[in-house]
Amino acid sequence: MDARLFLALWPDDDVRHQLVRRRNAWRWPRGATPVADAKLHVTLHFLGFVDEARVPELMEGFRVPVTPFELELDTPTVWHRSIAVLEPAVIPWELLELHAALARQVARMGLAVEDRPYRPHVTMSRRASGAVPPDFNEPLRWAVEGYALVQSKLNEGGEYRVLQRY
Repeated sequence: MDARLFLALWPDDDVRHQLVRRRNAWRWPRGATPVADAKLHVTLHFLGFVDEARVPELMEGFRVPVTPFELELDTPTVWHRSIAVLEPAVIPWELLELHAALARQVARMGLAVEDRPYRPHVTMSRRASGAVPPDFNEPLRWAVEGYALVQSKLNEGGEYRVLQRY
């Protein structure tokens, strides 16, 4: 059986609460599908479907050093495919280094690395064409000290389960 995996910045309760506040402050059009509270995160690498027998190996293999940093999420916008996001105006170099180090590990583990440019963001909603973003004067400040390996369970209502924190 296969596990659908991704690496992500996973918010603590305080950051998650702030993300939920910002998501709830948007004015959503009819038909929009806001992301559930428990699923708000910043994806580092989508790994796709991986044989479950490899999960213990991957849990160990994705350990890379992390330089703590502050991520300021300050730009709410709707992307071209009707995806509402909250993204940073400036991407911290520590985040880019973490992303690159994990890309090397993904490749070493024999998995495909996405070749599109990295755009860190938190998805707030899908089908959000016409959504009106909130007007927050203060950025959401997230003190990042680690990341997580997460499994997306498609057959259980799309539940996310953190397999390993780093």
